[in-house]
Amino acid sequence: MMDDYTFPFWIYLGVLAVFVGGAMKRLLASHLGAAPPLVAWLGATVLAERLWSICLPAALLLALLGLACCLYSATRTGPAPPGAALPAHGKAVLITGCDSGFGTATAKHLDNLGFEVFATVLDLSGEGARELERSCSPRLTLLQVDITQQQQVHQALLDTKAKLGLKGLWGLVNNAGVCVNFGDIELSLMSNFRGCMDVNFFGTLSVTKSFLPLLRQAKGRIITISSPAGDQPFPCLAAYGASKAALNLLVNTLRHELEPWGVKVCTILPSSFKTGQSSNRAYWEQQHKQLLRTLPPALLEEYGEDYLMETKELFHRYASQANTDLSPVTDTIARALLAPRPRARYFAGPGVGLMYFIHSYCPLSLSSRFLQKLFLKKRLAPRALRNPPGFDPDLGLNNNNNNNNNKEEEEVEDEKKLK
Repeated sequence: MMDDYTFPFWIYLGVLAVFVGGAMKRLLASHLGAAPPLVAWLGATVLAERLWSICLPAALLLALLGLACCLYSATRTGPAPPGAALPAHGKAVLITGCDSGFGTATAKHLDNLGFEVFATVLDLSGEGARELERSCSPRLTLLQVDITQQQQVHQALLDTKAKLGLKGLWGLVNNAGVCVNFGDIELSLMSNFRGCMDVNFFGTLSVTKSFLPLLRQAKGRIITISSPAGDQPFPCLAAYGASKAALNLLVNTLRHELEPWGVKVCTILPSSFKTGQSSNRAYWEQQHKQLLRTLPPALLEEYGEDYLMETKELFHRYASQANTDLSPVTDTIARALLAPRPRARYFAGPGVGLMYFIHSYCPLSLSSRFLQKLFLKKRLAPRALRNPPGFDPDLGLNNNNNNNNNKEEEEVEDEKKLK
């Protein structure tokens, strides 16, 4: 009897596979909780199996599954259609870290859309600040802020309040962040970890807490630029990744706490883009020289200077291949600020969704290998691991020569016996 249904059965399996793949894609994109989609999918699967068991015609089954796919897609949160986005006019947004990279590009983009932009910079006379003054409208206000200095953050709050009057702050874009080193944990200085935490976590926390009253007043949005390195173990990015992991947990907690106030909290997860610091080769050369000076001689001997050099060159190569077009990130930030129902998480740039899918649903060994191949294709092992303990290269070479001489002598003896 099964032979009669072989062809429809394979059609059924094909449609089932497409439906599962589409459901997983939408699930990853919308970042729903695991329980509701799982229950719904199990229910749909049981229903399809029951229908199939009573020999429902294949064409009707296809139609039902297609309708289910359409309904599933329609109920998920997606990009708002044109005209459904909220107006930017009259909305004020503060962006941190606008000296270069995402900050500068975002300030320009939001200013062009009609936002009233408050852009923080480290240096009011720097190139980034001058570029914003030249290219943006009079609505943009520059504020000199080092987010690790509470006094400067408080002064920025006073200046913003004075400019806004009774109006609240619609958006806070937490963009400021640093990656101060690149290397193995054992080879990283404690100051590297503290430096990342001071800016990426404590600095962002300080700004967010200070501006929360204005955000609650406007029932606005908090948009935080994080990184996949905060969720996944990227090789040689432990200091940066640990600070972003702490930031991700903070943002997720804020999302729950601020929901009753009507404040939406979103996280942007960009792929690899070429920003100011990542492409600053002089900075990374200086960091490499400082590392060589400060490492204990015994530790440097065990790892080898060539191992450190390879790590540095791999990072330069990876940074040089990064995307120079920052519009995927700036467009995503604008969408999160103006969407009537913003998502909790946004992927910005190619490959991030695939990265999270592999990390979430594939075995740990496979996801770890994927990250190593994608991000850091190291060839050299630490020097201490290249040769076994007690191995003498010169002695090994002499033994090989002796073995070769013995073999030659044995061959000569065999030839004499044959003669």
